[in-house]
Amino acid sequence: MINQEHIVSGFDRDLESIQALIMKMGGLVEESIVKSAQALETRDEELARSVRAADRTIDALEEQVNEEAARILALRQPTASDLRTVLSVFRVSANLERIGDYSKNIAKRSSVVVQMQPITGTGPALRRMAGAVELMLKDVLDAYIQRDADLALEVRARDQEVDQMYSALFREYLTHMMEDPRNITHCMHLHFIAKNIERMGDHVTSIAEQVIYLVTGELPDEDRPKGDRTPFEKGM
Repeated sequence: MINQEHIVSGFDRDLESIQALIMKMGGLVEESIVKSAQALETRDEELARSVRAADRTIDALEEQVNEEAARILALRQPTASDLRTVLSVFRVSANLERIGDYSKNIAKRSSVVVQMQPITGTGPALRRMAGAVELMLKDVLDAYIQRDADLALEVRARDQEVDQMYSALFREYLTHMMEDPRNITHCMHLHFIAKNIERMGDHVTSIAEQVIYLVTGELPDEDRPKGDRTPFEKGM
């Protein structure tokens, strides 16, 4: 009986340790979203470089998470809900890593955009969109730790708002390009930045679905609502 309790407590400690890594990784990704949007809006090349550099830490954490999760699977051989918990770690960390990659991509493009003449209103609009995704990520990480399926469902539904922001920005960029062909290159960069933010929202939604699966044992049945889709999305 003592040995069994020792095994259980050891497994619990393993889970706590690996989920602490997930939260550390999530915090860094949240920060990268905020800083990449800020660097774009304020045309701060040094801040953009710091976002690109920080992505290496996020990548290293994903590797550490995956190694720890694989070790738990091999040594503990969890079943039922414990197995779902370990498997969710792989999926959550992969989604966080991809969000970090999109932040890095935004930082890369912002270094190009700062060399161009500003287009009025585009920076704040992208920052608001990034802020909505950052808040979604914060809430979904809370849902993950608290095992709150209702909060995860709410976050999942909010992705539609991000899609609508993206569609509005796309139409705005198209208008700028039609009004003055000299805006085409700049607006194309801004469009790809907006698309990166929209993709972040998709990955946050995937984490929300993993939380729901973790709590209930089932993925949501219905397709999540999506906002308008634009012609540029094909092939991206």
